[in-house]
Amino acid sequence: MKNDSIAFIGLGAMGLPMARNLVKNGFAVTGYDLNPQALDALVQAGGKRAASAREAVAGAGLVITMLPTAAHIRAALEGPDGALQSLSEASLLINMSTILPHETDAIAALLEARGLRMLDSPVGRSAMEAERGTLLILASGAAGDKARAEEALLCMGNQIIDCGEVGGGSRVKVINNFMGISLNALTAEALTLAEACGLSVELALQVMRGTIAGQGHMNITYPNKVLRGDLSAGFQVDLAHKDLGLALELASRSRACVPMGSAAYQSYTAARAQGRGAQDYSAIYPLMRSLAGLPEALPYIVDTPVNADPFGKSAAR
Repeated sequence: MKNDSIAFIGLGAMGLPMARNLVKNGFAVTGYDLNPQALDALVQAGGKRAASAREAVAGAGLVITMLPTAAHIRAALEGPDGALQSLSEASLLINMSTILPHETDAIAALLEARGLRMLDSPVGRSAMEAERGTLLILASGAAGDKARAEEALLCMGNQIIDCGEVGGGSRVKVINNFMGISLNALTAEALTLAEACGLSVELALQVMRGTIAGQGHMNITYPNKVLRGDLSAGFQVDLAHKDLGLALELASRSRACVPMGSAAYQSYTAARAQGRGAQDYSAIYPLMRSLAGLPEALPYIVDTPVNADPFGKSAAR
């Protein structure tokens, strides 16, 4: 068995496979969940069940929470049979739930006031990766606490990203989900528009997997342009505005609902109004930064191009 025993609070779609992977890798895991079937499943995998969060935490070196909301975490900690009744200074709480950053900060402050330590370590990827033990772990907290938790975290994930001090993990997780979930809606709009105007989904996928649409701005456009401090036009804001207008006209004629695309059109309209029409369409980023009141100087972080010339001949039209 590993040195640290683990209390795992929250055995849902993500938490149960995470706990099972800890058991599989030699950790002694005691779980608590309101769902008795989830506790049965953990016991079948070789873990132990507890009747309360307080009981689960007693004697545990690492205490992991994987719960739906901050309110659930606070209840598990502060409730009548809550974990705070058993947590000791030798324990390390690892919150892996996705909650608002200010909620993370409040929970960290609650623990600190009691002389207790916490890692803020939400996860990226899905329940499929939770089953495989290949989650992306967004670890934030004290360096010593990260080192202590590393072995356990790598039983649940295959990559740990250091997100700085407590709260960094929650912040980047919410932003990552913001982008992924929004892109999901836009993807649905694009495939619906393809079908509505008479194309097959298969054709749409074949084309878009070979362009920025499928390969992503984080991978290609931004590292090659705006994050290098280069706003010379590979694909002009004016052209992006024009092409998006064409898509919205097509959607109107095809009776396809495209609210994400309509909202994006307003962003390009604002960029043109700011005099950015001849710049690269990644100039939407400095536009948004200015609207948020951020400093004018961009955070140029990429020194060399990545996968250069992503548009090929289309950039010259």
